[in-house]
Amino acid sequence: MKHSQAEILQEYGPFPNVDEVHGLTFDGEHVWFASGDRLNALDPANGQIVRAIDVAAHAGTAFDGQHLFQIAEDRIQKIDPATGDVLSTIPAPGGGSDSGLAWAEGTLWVGQHRGSRIHQVDPQTGAVLRTIDSNRFVTGVTWVDGELWHATWDADGSDVRRLDPETGAVLQKLDMPPGVGVSGMESDGGDQLFCGGGNSGKVRVIRRPA
Repeated sequence: MKHSQAEILQEYGPFPNVDEVHGLTFDGEHVWFASGDRLNALDPANGQIVRAIDVAAHAGTAFDGQHLFQIAEDRIQKIDPATGDVLSTIPAPGGGSDSGLAWAEGTLWVGQHRGSRIHQVDPQTGAVLRTIDSNRFVTGVTWVDGELWHATWDADGSDVRRLDPETGAVLQKLDMPPGVGVSGMESDGGDQLFCGGGNSGKVRVIRRPA
């Protein structure tokens, strides 16, 4: 396993009226992050929140190229980012203990925090298609270039790790600095990972190693 310190490239926030950053995702232009009662669109070019959608936003966030998906307690809501309308809802696999959320291969990937696992979920029905076990509490989840990454956060600290999606084995681990946690995570499609900072109210960018 490759093991190194996470390289923090950028920090955004804290932001006005944002107490916590939960899940986040990237639509190619804006970083959307959940802050409890709304989704916020952050422009990473200038660090400003450019718009917000009033919707329950308690945990993971994902983007499928057209719609936003947001965990709201025991359900996952599909949201039109243009209007803010909730278009449909499916049950969340953990029934309220879910954390991270990502879109890949036409399906949703849901991190289960204290369950220490990641579920692949049918976005139409909520049916669990497969499950990958982790040995740490799971927060954010993302796929990039066929690689599965997830964040962990517990009393021992926080790290970002790459898993073998077939076996769940940890292939690479990036330790966050002491006191710096990762609540949600999303790739920019390149060599950067956007990370939610939980109760710090910040969004951070770390480097994804080549």
